Amino acid sequence: MFRRSLKLLSKETITRVKPNTTIVQPITSSTTVINKNINTFENMQPKKSMTIDNICQNVRNAQYAVRGELVIRAESISHQLEKQKKEGSKVLPFDEIVYCNIGNPQQLKQKPLTFFRQVVSLTECPELLDNPYIEKIYPADVIARAREILGSINNTTGAYSSSQGISLVLKSVASFIEKRDGHPADPSEIFLTDGASTGVQRILKLLIKDRSDGIMIPIPQYPLYSATIELYNGSQLGYLLNEEKGWSLEVSELERSYNDAVAKGVNPRALVIINPGNPTGQCLDKANMEEVVKFCLNKGLVLLADEVYQENVYVKEDKPFISFKKVVKDMGGEYADLEMVSFHSVSKGFVGECGKRGGYMELNGITSDVKAEIYKLASIGLCPNVIGQLVVDLMVRPPTPGDSSYELYIKERDGIYDSLKKRANLLNKALNSLEGVTCNPSEGAMYAFPQIRLPKKAVEYAQSIGKAPDAYYCIQLLEHTGICVVPGSGFGQKDGTYHFRTTFLPSEEAIEGVCERIADFHKQFMNKYK
Repeated sequence: MFRRSLKLLSKETITRVKPNTTIVQPITSSTTVINKNINTFENMQPKKSMTIDNICQNVRNAQYAVRGELVIRAESISHQLEKQKKEGSKVLPFDEIVYCNIGNPQQLKQKPLTFFRQVVSLTECPELLDNPYIEKIYPADVIARAREILGSINNTTGAYSSSQGISLVLKSVASFIEKRDGHPADPSEIFLTDGASTGVQRILKLLIKDRSDGIMIPIPQYPLYSATIELYNGSQLGYLLNEEKGWSLEVSELERSYNDAVAKGVNPRALVIINPGNPTGQCLDKANMEEVVKFCLNKGLVLLADEVYQENVYVKEDKPFISFKKVVKDMGGEYADLEMVSFHSVSKGFVGECGKRGGYMELNGITSDVKAEIYKLASIGLCPNVIGQLVVDLMVRPPTPGDSSYELYIKERDGIYDSLKKRANLLNKALNSLEGVTCNPSEGAMYAFPQIRLPKKAVEYAQSIGKAPDAYYCIQLLEHTGICVVPGSGFGQKDGTYHFRTTFLPSEEAIEGVCERIADFHKQFMNKYK
């Protein structure tokens, strides 16, 4: 068709051209023919059945800030840095991206625990156990654990397990919970999951029918909750944590959020508690937790206890970690049977095995028929990944005194914990030294969540280009320093305030440099917009 159009153009041009004549109509006529043929060609292309306009609107509405715009931009800059390195040029003022956007310890060079990796290596390649020199390569307790695990899974990690999880691991988790809380735990009430996130999503799926069902979530909160509630077409019912009082949780604010929802015709179904807090890093004391339990029982709410940071508590003397399972059982009576689901994961703590995707959830006070539906949801996914399940076993059943690996395990564990605590204090001190910045201490978890008081000109400029002011600040920080953090607007925050969340996972050697780069950038940014 295009050749025919060109012939038409050539023919009309030759027949109509005269000396000193301007060609107008023939060209216009021929262009019309070409455009017509192009349109015909385009109309012949098959139409797409799935377009951005007709896919599920809830998917489009869901936002997951910790892997959102900032990270996409960071990955783009990372490619530029690779090109810069190959070409030997120096265009950007930094040499690497420091990903402080997500709690991903091993991405920031935290070394995996030796015992964990040794056991996993033998379970993945059981033929090694037949090597006559195996006892010279691996410690005796590693070999024994690998043999025990392999015996429970028919000698292969490549087969499906039970949908609820490997029986051996379920029993290990139950023993861990009993030892931690001083109360019995039943393996049949435990489900192994692909990280805590899958467990959370599963329970929210059960609770939400439509927009008339609401889930109470802290503000600020981890975007897993807001995104999943939106995906399932539920309603987010935010309750504000009190920043002025160390991100405290106040029952009066829970009452306000609950009553506002009811007044709008929304039925609150569950209350999410993240303890230690993410992104805020606060730890709850027992008295506060008891208030929460009473509130849930009085309102008929399911308590969803996100406790994945239970090993990341840096104020153990004043606020040791206490599980909600222990609190409800200690309270006894009607409280002991509160409907509750608790979540834990191998991704955090000092383990940091994010990529292994191991976790579990424990049910409390959940009826047998609802539990059967939870099992059905687990069955639809066939089973949790097996290696993740095995790492859960290693987390809840580490080496004990007298084991060959015990001393090395304790050295690695305590080294990671002590370093995290030190880095938390370093970062907190550095942030509080910045103009217009205040940051509550990180009592737990892996993050700092400073409030930044941005100049009016910066706020106005950000809004003029369609950006949330704290998002604009974070983008500028990334492009000037290579440090990737997440704006507070991605977690929710009190109106009129601006924050960002950063991890303190860079190594001790690196964290001081991160603090210096943030300080230099912040000073220049504030001066620019004064």
